[in-house]
Amino acid sequence: MRYLPVDNRLFVQNRERVAKLMKPNSLAVFNSNDIMPTSSDGTHSFIQHTDIFYLSGIDQEESILLICPNAKEEKHKEILFVRETNDQTALWEGPKLSKAEASEISGIKTVYWTSDFDKIFRPSVFESEHIYLNTNEHLRAEISVETRDARFLKKCMAAFPLHKYERLAPIMQHIRAVKSSVEIALIRQACDITEKAFRRVLGFIKPGVWEYEIEAEICHEFLTNRSRGPAYQPIIASGPGSCVLHYVRNDRQCRDGELLLMDFGAEYANYASDLSRTVPVNGRFTPRQKEVYNAVLRVQRAAIQLLMPGKLLDDYHKEVGKFMEKELISLKLLDADAVRKQGEDKPLYKKYFMHGTSHHLGLNVHDYGNRYSPFEAGMVFTCEPGIYIKDEGFGIRIENDILITDNGPQDLMKNIPVEAEEIEALMAV
Repeated sequence: MRYLPVDNRLFVQNRERVAKLMKPNSLAVFNSNDIMPTSSDGTHSFIQHTDIFYLSGIDQEESILLICPNAKEEKHKEILFVRETNDQTALWEGPKLSKAEASEISGIKTVYWTSDFDKIFRPSVFESEHIYLNTNEHLRAEISVETRDARFLKKCMAAFPLHKYERLAPIMQHIRAVKSSVEIALIRQACDITEKAFRRVLGFIKPGVWEYEIEAEICHEFLTNRSRGPAYQPIIASGPGSCVLHYVRNDRQCRDGELLLMDFGAEYANYASDLSRTVPVNGRFTPRQKEVYNAVLRVQRAAIQLLMPGKLLDDYHKEVGKFMEKELISLKLLDADAVRKQGEDKPLYKKYFMHGTSHHLGLNVHDYGNRYSPFEAGMVFTCEPGIYIKDEGFGIRIENDILITDNGPQDLMKNIPVEAEEIEALMAV
Protein backbone atom coordinates (compact mmCIF):
# COMPACT_ATOMS: atom_id res chain seq x y z
CA MET A 1 0.00 0.00 0.00
CA ARG A 2 1.09 3.57 -0.57
CA TYR A 3 0.33 4.67 2.97
CA LEU A 4 2.56 3.86 5.92
CA PRO A 5 1.60 0.92 8.17
CA VAL A 6 -1.32 1.58 10.52
CA ASP A 7 -1.00 0.51 14.17
CA ASN A 8 -3.01 -2.73 14.26
CA ARG A 9 -4.20 -1.97 17.78
CA LEU A 10 -6.79 0.21 16.05
CA PHE A 11 -8.31 -2.85 14.37
CA VAL A 12 -8.00 -5.05 17.47
CA GLN A 13 -9.86 -2.49 19.57
CA ASN A 14 -12.51 -1.97 16.91
CA ARG A 15 -13.26 -5.71 16.81
CA GLU A 16 -13.52 -5.78 20.59
CA ARG A 17 -16.10 -2.98 20.45
CA VAL A 18 -18.19 -4.87 17.90
CA ALA A 19 -18.02 -8.12 19.91
CA LYS A 20 -19.29 -6.39 23.05
CA LEU A 21 -22.40 -5.16 21.22
CA MET A 22 -23.32 -8.51 19.70
CA LYS A 23 -25.91 -10.78 21.28
CA PRO A 24 -24.64 -13.92 23.07
CA ASN A 25 -24.01 -16.96 20.90
CA SER A 26 -23.61 -14.91 17.69
CA LEU A 27 -21.30 -14.59 14.74
CA ALA A 28 -20.80 -11.64 12.38
CA VAL A 29 -19.67 -11.69 8.75
CA PHE A 30 -17.93 -8.80 6.94
CA ASN A 31 -17.20 -8.99 3.21
CA SER A 32 -14.87 -7.04 0.97
CA ASN A 33 -16.22 -4.93 -1.84
CA ASP A 34 -16.33 -6.31 -5.35
CA ILE A 35 -13.98 -5.21 -8.09
CA MET A 36 -16.42 -3.29 -10.26
CA PRO A 37 -16.41 -3.77 -14.06
CA THR A 38 -16.35 -1.01 -16.65
CA SER A 39 -16.96 -2.68 -20.03
CA SER A 40 -15.28 -5.36 -22.11
CA ASP A 41 -12.62 -6.77 -19.76
CA GLY A 42 -12.04 -3.48 -17.93
CA THR A 43 -12.39 -2.87 -14.21
CA HIS A 44 -12.30 0.06 -11.83
CA SER A 45 -9.54 0.23 -9.24
CA PHE A 46 -10.41 -1.74 -6.13
CA ILE A 47 -11.63 0.23 -3.12
CA GLN A 48 -12.14 -1.72 0.07
CA HIS A 49 -15.43 -1.82 2.00
CA THR A 50 -14.87 0.56 4.88
CA ASP A 51 -16.34 -1.78 7.52
CA ILE A 52 -13.94 -4.66 6.91
CA PHE A 53 -11.04 -2.20 6.70
CA TYR A 54 -12.14 -0.60 9.98
CA LEU A 55 -12.06 -4.01 11.66
CA SER A 56 -9.03 -5.63 10.00
CA GLY A 57 -6.94 -3.13 8.04
CA ILE A 58 -7.04 -5.52 5.08
CA ASP A 59 -7.06 -3.63 1.80
CA GLN A 60 -7.44 -6.58 -0.57
CA GLU A 61 -10.35 -7.98 -2.59
CA GLU A 62 -12.09 -11.27 -1.74
CA SER A 63 -11.33 -10.96 1.96
CA ILE A 64 -13.84 -12.01 4.64
CA LEU A 65 -13.86 -11.41 8.39
CA LEU A 66 -15.71 -13.58 10.92
CA ILE A 67 -16.21 -12.42 14.50
CA CYS A 68 -17.57 -15.18 16.72
CA PRO A 69 -17.00 -14.20 20.39
CA ASN A 70 -18.53 -17.40 21.82
CA ALA A 71 -16.81 -19.85 19.51
CA LYS A 72 -16.00 -23.18 21.17
CA GLU A 73 -12.41 -23.01 19.89
CA GLU A 74 -10.42 -19.99 20.96
CA LYS A 75 -8.73 -19.71 17.56
CA HIS A 76 -12.12 -19.30 15.86
CA LYS A 77 -13.28 -16.27 17.86
CA GLU A 78 -11.76 -14.13 15.09
CA ILE A 79 -11.05 -15.52 11.65
CA LEU A 80 -9.72 -13.70 8.60
CA PHE A 81 -9.94 -15.12 5.09
CA VAL A 82 -7.71 -13.74 2.33
CA ARG A 83 -7.25 -14.57 -1.33
CA GLU A 84 -4.48 -17.05 -2.02
CA THR A 85 -1.85 -16.22 -4.62
CA ASN A 86 -1.40 -18.73 -7.44
CA ASP A 87 1.03 -18.69 -10.35
CA GLN A 88 -1.47 -17.04 -12.70
CA THR A 89 -2.35 -14.31 -10.20
CA ALA A 90 1.29 -13.66 -9.40
CA LEU A 91 2.13 -13.35 -13.08
CA TRP A 92 -0.63 -10.88 -13.95
CA GLU A 93 -1.30 -9.01 -10.70
CA GLY A 94 1.63 -9.74 -8.41
CA PRO A 95 1.46 -11.65 -5.13
CA LYS A 96 -1.40 -11.20 -2.68
CA LEU A 97 -1.04 -11.02 1.09
CA SER A 98 0.47 -14.06 2.77
CA LYS A 99 -1.24 -15.40 5.88
CA ALA A 100 1.56 -13.99 8.01
CA GLU A 101 1.26 -10.56 6.41
CA ALA A 102 -2.51 -10.53 6.86
CA SER A 103 -2.10 -11.50 10.50
CA GLU A 104 0.45 -8.75 11.10
CA ILE A 105 -1.74 -6.08 9.50
CA SER A 106 -4.92 -7.12 11.29
CA GLY A 107 -3.76 -8.52 14.61
CA ILE A 108 -5.85 -11.65 13.87
CA LYS A 109 -4.03 -14.89 14.64
CA THR A 110 -6.23 -17.25 12.63
CA VAL A 111 -5.99 -16.67 8.88
CA TYR A 112 -7.31 -19.00 6.18
CA TRP A 113 -7.52 -18.74 2.43
CA THR A 114 -10.85 -17.47 1.11
CA SER A 115 -11.31 -20.77 -0.74
CA ASP A 116 -11.64 -22.44 2.67
CA PHE A 117 -14.46 -20.17 3.83
CA ASP A 118 -17.44 -22.49 3.38
CA LYS A 119 -15.95 -25.42 5.29
CA ILE A 120 -14.99 -23.15 8.22
CA PHE A 121 -18.17 -21.06 8.18
CA ARG A 122 -20.62 -23.96 8.30
CA PRO A 123 -19.60 -25.38 11.71
CA SER A 124 -19.31 -21.84 13.08
CA VAL A 125 -22.93 -21.22 12.08
CA PHE A 126 -24.09 -24.43 13.78
CA GLU A 127 -22.45 -23.26 17.00
CA SER A 128 -24.34 -19.97 16.83
CA GLU A 129 -27.91 -18.85 17.29
CA HIS A 130 -27.66 -15.37 15.75
CA ILE A 131 -25.98 -14.36 12.48
CA TYR A 132 -25.09 -10.68 12.00
CA LEU A 133 -24.95 -9.59 8.36
CA ASN A 134 -24.09 -6.28 6.74
CA THR A 135 -26.36 -4.10 4.60
CA ASN A 136 -25.93 -0.55 3.36
CA GLU A 137 -28.24 1.56 5.53
CA HIS A 138 -26.64 4.94 4.85
CA LEU A 139 -29.39 7.52 4.37
CA ARG A 140 -27.65 8.97 1.29
CA ALA A 141 -27.12 5.59 -0.40
CA GLU A 142 -28.83 4.78 -3.69
CA ILE A 143 -28.80 0.99 -3.96
CA SER A 144 -28.73 0.03 -7.65
CA VAL A 145 -25.91 -2.54 -7.78
CA GLU A 146 -26.05 -5.88 -5.98
CA THR A 147 -23.07 -6.00 -3.65
CA ARG A 148 -21.06 -8.94 -2.34
CA ASP A 149 -22.80 -8.41 1.01
CA ALA A 150 -26.22 -8.58 -0.65
CA ARG A 151 -25.36 -11.78 -2.50
CA PHE A 152 -23.95 -13.36 0.62
CA LEU A 153 -27.07 -12.43 2.60
CA LYS A 154 -29.30 -14.30 0.13
CA LYS A 155 -26.98 -17.31 0.06
CA CYS A 156 -26.67 -17.46 3.84
CA MET A 157 -30.39 -17.13 4.56
CA ALA A 158 -31.17 -19.83 2.01
CA ALA A 159 -28.60 -22.23 3.51
CA PHE A 160 -29.47 -21.52 7.17
CA PRO A 161 -33.12 -20.45 7.24
CA LEU A 162 -33.81 -21.29 10.91
CA HIS A 163 -31.16 -19.03 12.42
CA LYS A 164 -31.97 -15.60 13.80
CA TYR A 165 -30.57 -12.84 11.61
CA GLU A 166 -29.39 -9.49 12.97
CA ARG A 167 -28.33 -6.19 11.40
CA LEU A 168 -24.71 -5.09 11.65
CA ALA A 169 -25.45 -1.59 10.35
CA PRO A 170 -26.73 -0.14 13.66
CA ILE A 171 -23.64 -1.40 15.48
CA MET A 172 -21.28 0.03 12.87
CA GLN A 173 -23.17 3.34 12.73
CA HIS A 174 -22.74 3.63 16.49
CA ILE A 175 -19.09 2.69 16.94
CA ARG A 176 -17.67 4.33 13.82
CA ALA A 177 -19.12 7.76 14.64
CA VAL A 178 -16.56 8.39 17.40
CA LYS A 179 -12.98 8.32 16.19
CA SER A 180 -9.96 6.98 18.09
CA SER A 181 -6.69 8.88 18.36
CA VAL A 182 -5.20 6.71 15.59
CA GLU A 183 -8.09 7.53 13.27
CA ILE A 184 -7.85 11.25 14.04
CA ALA A 185 -4.15 11.15 13.18
CA LEU A 186 -4.95 9.55 9.81
CA ILE A 187 -7.61 12.17 9.06
CA ARG A 188 -5.11 14.90 9.99
CA GLN A 189 -2.66 13.37 7.52
CA ALA A 190 -5.31 13.48 4.80
CA CYS A 191 -6.02 17.14 5.69
CA ASP A 192 -2.31 17.98 5.53
CA ILE A 193 -2.05 16.51 2.02
CA THR A 194 -5.13 18.51 1.02
CA GLU A 195 -3.47 21.68 2.31
CA LYS A 196 -0.45 21.04 0.09
CA ALA A 197 -2.72 20.64 -2.92
CA PHE A 198 -4.61 23.86 -2.19
CA ARG A 199 -1.42 25.88 -1.78
CA ARG A 200 -0.12 24.38 -5.02
CA VAL A 201 -3.13 25.43 -7.10
CA LEU A 202 -3.21 28.97 -5.71
CA GLY A 203 -0.07 29.60 -7.73
CA PHE A 204 -1.52 27.94 -10.82
CA ILE A 205 -5.00 29.44 -11.15
CA LYS A 206 -5.35 32.32 -13.61
CA PRO A 207 -7.65 33.37 -16.45
CA GLY A 208 -7.48 30.91 -19.33
CA VAL A 209 -6.65 27.73 -17.43
CA TRP A 210 -9.10 24.86 -17.66
CA GLU A 211 -10.89 23.35 -14.70
CA TYR A 212 -9.46 19.91 -15.50
CA GLU A 213 -5.93 21.34 -15.44
CA ILE A 214 -6.55 22.52 -11.88
CA GLU A 215 -7.90 19.07 -11.01
CA ALA A 216 -4.71 17.55 -12.45
CA GLU A 217 -2.54 19.78 -10.23
CA ILE A 218 -4.53 18.68 -7.19
CA CYS A 219 -4.29 14.99 -8.02
CA HIS A 220 -0.55 15.31 -8.69
CA GLU A 221 -0.01 16.61 -5.17
CA PHE A 222 -2.18 13.87 -3.68
CA LEU A 223 -0.30 11.07 -5.42
CA THR A 224 3.14 12.38 -4.51
CA ASN A 225 2.15 12.37 -0.83
CA ARG A 226 1.14 8.70 -0.45
CA SER A 227 -2.55 9.28 -1.13
CA ARG A 228 -4.45 6.93 -3.46
CA GLY A 229 -6.06 10.09 -4.81
CA PRO A 230 -9.21 12.10 -4.15
CA ALA A 231 -11.50 10.88 -1.37
CA TYR A 232 -14.39 11.77 -3.71
CA GLN A 233 -14.79 13.20 -7.19
CA PRO A 234 -13.36 16.75 -7.10
CA ILE A 235 -15.57 19.74 -7.85
CA ILE A 236 -13.69 22.42 -9.79
CA ALA A 237 -16.45 24.86 -10.69
CA SER A 238 -15.83 28.24 -12.27
CA GLY A 239 -18.34 30.99 -12.99
CA PRO A 240 -21.95 29.77 -13.14
CA GLY A 241 -20.82 26.21 -12.38
CA SER A 242 -20.13 27.36 -8.82
CA CYS A 243 -23.90 27.44 -8.26
CA VAL A 244 -24.21 23.74 -9.14
CA LEU A 245 -23.77 21.89 -5.86
CA HIS A 246 -22.31 18.67 -7.29
CA TYR A 247 -20.66 20.02 -10.43
CA VAL A 248 -18.08 17.44 -11.54
CA ARG A 249 -17.69 18.04 -15.29
CA ASN A 250 -14.58 20.16 -14.67
CA ASP A 251 -14.34 20.95 -18.39
CA ARG A 252 -14.77 24.72 -18.58
CA GLN A 253 -12.15 27.40 -19.15
CA CYS A 254 -11.77 29.81 -16.23
CA ARG A 255 -12.42 33.45 -17.11
CA ASP A 256 -11.22 36.78 -15.83
CA GLY A 257 -13.48 38.24 -13.12
CA GLU A 258 -15.09 34.92 -12.19
CA LEU A 259 -14.94 32.96 -8.98
CA LEU A 260 -13.73 29.37 -8.81
CA LEU A 261 -15.34 27.06 -6.24
CA MET A 262 -13.22 24.02 -5.43
CA ASP A 263 -14.42 21.12 -3.29
CA PHE A 264 -11.83 18.36 -2.95
CA GLY A 265 -10.03 16.26 -0.39
CA ALA A 266 -7.26 13.70 -0.25
CA GLU A 267 -7.74 10.24 1.19
CA TYR A 268 -4.99 8.70 3.27
CA ALA A 269 -5.06 5.06 4.40
CA ASN A 270 -8.72 5.06 3.30
CA TYR A 271 -9.57 8.01 5.59
CA ALA A 272 -11.09 11.09 3.96
CA SER A 273 -10.63 14.83 4.14
CA ASP A 274 -13.11 17.33 2.69
CA LEU A 275 -12.20 20.92 1.82
CA SER A 276 -14.04 23.70 0.02
CA ARG A 277 -12.50 27.01 -0.96
CA THR A 278 -13.67 29.71 -3.36
CA VAL A 279 -11.05 31.92 -5.01
CA PRO A 280 -11.00 34.68 -7.66
CA VAL A 281 -9.71 33.42 -11.00
CA ASN A 282 -7.68 36.59 -11.56
CA GLY A 283 -6.41 36.72 -7.98
CA ARG A 284 -8.59 39.64 -6.80
CA PHE A 285 -12.11 39.54 -5.42
CA THR A 286 -14.48 42.25 -6.58
CA PRO A 287 -16.07 44.27 -3.73
CA ARG A 288 -19.34 42.31 -4.08
CA GLN A 289 -17.59 38.95 -4.25
CA LYS A 290 -15.60 39.78 -1.13
CA GLU A 291 -18.71 40.99 0.67
CA VAL A 292 -20.46 37.68 0.07
CA TYR A 293 -17.29 35.69 0.78
CA ASN A 294 -16.85 37.31 4.18
CA ALA A 295 -20.51 36.68 5.00
CA VAL A 296 -20.01 32.95 4.35
CA LEU A 297 -16.83 32.98 6.43
CA ARG A 298 -18.63 34.60 9.38
CA VAL A 299 -21.35 31.95 9.22
CA GLN A 300 -18.73 29.20 9.14
CA ARG A 301 -16.88 30.56 12.15
CA ALA A 302 -20.09 30.88 14.12
CA ALA A 303 -21.15 27.38 13.08
CA ILE A 304 -17.83 25.84 14.12
CA GLN A 305 -18.34 27.12 17.68
CA LEU A 306 -21.64 25.20 17.84
CA LEU A 307 -19.92 21.85 17.21
CA MET A 308 -19.89 20.85 20.87
CA PRO A 309 -20.75 17.64 22.75
CA GLY A 310 -24.45 17.27 23.52
CA LYS A 311 -25.90 19.18 20.58
CA LEU A 312 -28.26 17.51 18.11
CA LEU A 313 -27.64 17.79 14.37
CA ASP A 314 -31.10 19.14 13.54
CA ASP A 315 -30.88 21.82 16.26
CA TYR A 316 -27.41 22.73 15.03
CA HIS A 317 -28.63 23.22 11.46
CA LYS A 318 -31.49 25.43 12.67
CA GLU A 319 -29.07 27.64 14.61
CA VAL A 320 -26.76 27.94 11.61
CA GLY A 321 -29.80 28.92 9.55
CA LYS A 322 -30.34 31.90 11.86
CA PHE A 323 -26.76 33.06 11.27
CA MET A 324 -27.29 32.71 7.53
CA GLU A 325 -30.56 34.67 7.61
CA LYS A 326 -28.80 37.60 9.27
CA GLU A 327 -26.05 37.63 6.64
CA LEU A 328 -28.45 37.32 3.70
CA ILE A 329 -30.47 40.25 5.02
CA SER A 330 -27.27 42.32 5.26
CA LEU A 331 -26.43 41.34 1.68
CA LYS A 332 -29.91 42.52 0.61
CA LEU A 333 -30.76 39.08 -0.67
CA LEU A 334 -33.54 38.58 1.88
CA ASP A 335 -36.10 41.01 3.32
CA ALA A 336 -36.19 41.17 7.11
CA ASP A 337 -40.00 41.46 7.26
CA ALA A 338 -40.43 38.47 4.98
CA VAL A 339 -38.06 36.44 7.17
CA ARG A 340 -40.11 37.25 10.27
CA LYS A 341 -43.26 36.00 8.52
CA GLN A 342 -41.74 32.87 6.98
CA GLY A 343 -43.04 29.39 7.72
CA GLU A 344 -40.88 27.44 10.14
CA ASP A 345 -40.61 24.48 7.77
CA LYS A 346 -39.81 26.63 4.72
CA PRO A 347 -37.02 29.04 5.70
CA LEU A 348 -36.29 31.65 3.05
CA TYR A 349 -32.52 31.32 3.39
CA LYS A 350 -32.79 27.95 1.59
CA LYS A 351 -33.07 29.85 -1.69
CA TYR A 352 -29.38 30.74 -1.35
CA PHE A 353 -28.12 28.01 1.01
CA MET A 354 -29.75 24.75 -0.03
CA HIS A 355 -27.64 22.07 1.65
CA GLY A 356 -26.81 21.08 5.20
CA THR A 357 -23.90 22.66 7.03
CA SER A 358 -22.20 19.53 8.36
CA HIS A 359 -21.87 15.78 7.98
CA HIS A 360 -19.80 13.08 9.67
CA LEU A 361 -16.34 12.47 8.18
CA GLY A 362 -14.11 9.41 8.48
CA LEU A 363 -13.52 6.36 6.31
CA ASN A 364 -16.41 7.62 4.18
CA VAL A 365 -16.67 11.25 3.14
CA HIS A 366 -20.26 11.09 4.34
CA ASP A 367 -19.38 8.85 7.22
CA TYR A 368 -21.53 6.76 9.53
CA GLY A 369 -23.43 8.43 12.35
CA ASN A 370 -26.96 8.66 13.71
CA ARG A 371 -28.47 12.10 13.09
CA TYR A 372 -30.62 11.71 16.21
CA SER A 373 -27.70 11.03 18.57
CA PRO A 374 -26.06 13.97 20.37
CA PHE A 375 -22.61 15.10 19.28
CA GLU A 376 -19.78 13.43 21.20
CA ALA A 377 -16.11 14.18 21.70
CA GLY A 378 -14.16 12.31 19.03
CA MET A 379 -16.66 12.87 16.25
CA VAL A 380 -15.36 14.64 13.13
CA PHE A 381 -17.69 16.86 11.11
CA THR A 382 -17.34 19.05 8.08
CA CYS A 383 -18.51 22.64 8.38
CA GLU A 384 -19.47 24.00 4.97
CA PRO A 385 -21.89 26.91 4.69
CA GLY A 386 -22.37 28.47 1.28
CA ILE A 387 -24.22 31.21 -0.55
CA TYR A 388 -25.19 30.60 -4.18
CA ILE A 389 -26.51 33.57 -6.19
CA LYS A 390 -27.48 32.42 -9.67
CA ASP A 391 -28.60 35.91 -10.67
CA GLU A 392 -25.08 37.23 -10.01
CA GLY A 393 -23.35 34.24 -11.58
CA PHE A 394 -21.39 32.92 -8.61
CA GLY A 395 -21.55 30.69 -5.58
CA ILE A 396 -19.26 30.60 -2.56
CA ARG A 397 -18.66 27.66 -0.23
CA ILE A 398 -16.08 27.44 2.54
CA GLU A 399 -15.49 24.08 4.23
CA ASN A 400 -13.19 22.82 6.98
CA ASP A 401 -13.04 19.55 8.90
CA ILE A 402 -13.71 19.88 12.64
CA LEU A 403 -12.95 17.54 15.53
CA ILE A 404 -15.36 17.77 18.46
CA THR A 405 -13.64 17.70 21.86
CA ASP A 406 -14.66 18.32 25.46
CA ASN A 407 -12.56 21.49 25.35
CA GLY A 408 -14.11 22.99 22.24
CA PRO A 409 -13.92 22.34 18.49
CA GLN A 410 -10.54 21.73 16.86
CA ASP A 411 -10.17 22.81 13.25
CA LEU A 412 -8.16 20.11 11.46
CA MET A 413 -7.71 22.53 8.54
CA LYS A 414 -6.76 25.62 10.53
CA ASN A 415 -3.52 26.00 8.57
CA ILE A 416 -5.25 26.11 5.19
CA PRO A 417 -5.62 29.73 4.00
CA VAL A 418 -9.18 31.03 4.22
CA GLU A 419 -9.10 34.82 4.70
CA ALA A 420 -9.86 36.65 1.46
CA GLU A 421 -6.80 38.87 1.82
CA GLU A 422 -4.50 35.90 2.46
CA ILE A 423 -5.79 34.09 -0.61
CA GLU A 424 -5.25 37.23 -2.72
CA ALA A 425 -1.72 37.61 -1.37
CA LEU A 426 -0.80 34.00 -2.11
CA MET A 427 -2.25 34.19 -5.62
CA ALA A 428 -0.24 37.34 -6.31
CA VAL A 429 3.10 35.64 -5.61
